[in-house]
Amino acid sequence: MRAIGIILAGGNSNRLKELSAKRAVGAMPIAGSYRAIDFALSNMSNSHIQRVAVLTQYNAWSLNEHLSSSKWWDFGRKQGGLYVFTPSITSDNGFWYRGTADAIAQNIGFLKKSHEPYVVIASSNAVYKLDYNKVLEYHIEKNADITIVTTDLPDGKVSNYGVVTTNDDGRIVKFEEKPIESDGTLISTGVYVIRRRLLIQLIEQCMEEDRYDIVSDIIQRNKNNRKIYSYKTTDYWRNISTVDGYYNTNMDFLKPEVRNYFFKTYPDVYSKVEDLPPAKYNPGAGVSNSLISGGCIVNGKVDDSVVFKQAYIGNNSTIKNCIILNDVYIGDNVHLENCIVESHGTIKPNTEIINHESEPKIIIERNFRYGL
Repeated sequence: MRAIGIILAGGNSNRLKELSAKRAVGAMPIAGSYRAIDFALSNMSNSHIQRVAVLTQYNAWSLNEHLSSSKWWDFGRKQGGLYVFTPSITSDNGFWYRGTADAIAQNIGFLKKSHEPYVVIASSNAVYKLDYNKVLEYHIEKNADITIVTTDLPDGKVSNYGVVTTNDDGRIVKFEEKPIESDGTLISTGVYVIRRRLLIQLIEQCMEEDRYDIVSDIIQRNKNNRKIYSYKTTDYWRNISTVDGYYNTNMDFLKPEVRNYFFKTYPDVYSKVEDLPPAKYNPGAGVSNSLISGGCIVNGKVDDSVVFKQAYIGNNSTIKNCIILNDVYIGDNVHLENCIVESHGTIKPNTEIINHESEPKIIIERNFRYGL
């Protein structure tokens, strides 16, 4: 493909509350065995983009560990590869990333040393499949300066997104960033295609003016004097930057049509593979409509839940409509409903926590197994 890729994975989402206290949004576990960033990386790989930069910053330890080997996404190659850039103090710069445009500016050497004519910019906080080649073809056909991938939001709750208005030709005439109220439902997915030289020019201009954000300082300021077009996708797309969004996205993977779309339909979604034994179901265990990951031991009942790697569920315990993250120990006679249990937690025996399905509760319990 005639493009390089940039994945913006440095931001913090306070809307994820305690879940983002120990990890970046791009490292959030998804569907039992994946991380959020796997979907953007897989899209890059499947679109035959050979050079991809991931810009990390906030709570990057877990994310950097996940990206420590590029072979899982087929980026272990002589030409191109996967590059992970974190903020660094230099003689010219003493700041961490102050925004999405500043993150690119601090690593602008990656752009200047590349030879591909186009750049695909994506975020790491969305779950979707997309062939970026089709977006690039559309971008060239429209002779656009910038192309933004958009989608209709199913629930119409647009206050956390950029709302786009287009004319009949698909050109964007209005861009509202996180409006309190809006009549529109067409939102930006945070995926952009732009010519590499133009991006360098716009980023350098932002830096000269002490402007640091792609949306407010490039897209919104240039929507009238640059040709910015919308490429609308109708396929599955979900953002996980809120607790509800994260919970509902994982629960979507309990639907056969969603699982088949991501895991049984070409192209594939790739992730780092760990050497774990298959899940073990002891006498008395019962599982219905759930995802149980490798390394888990199940003694109780699990219904309509996603259980991540190396979780233990005790005898006579009932887990319903829950997300159990990695390495959670759940004791005997525990009853959990509509919960998200943070990784490495220990739920004591005889605990009962039942929440309303519209307000899943985040449970963080001290892990006594490791003396923490």
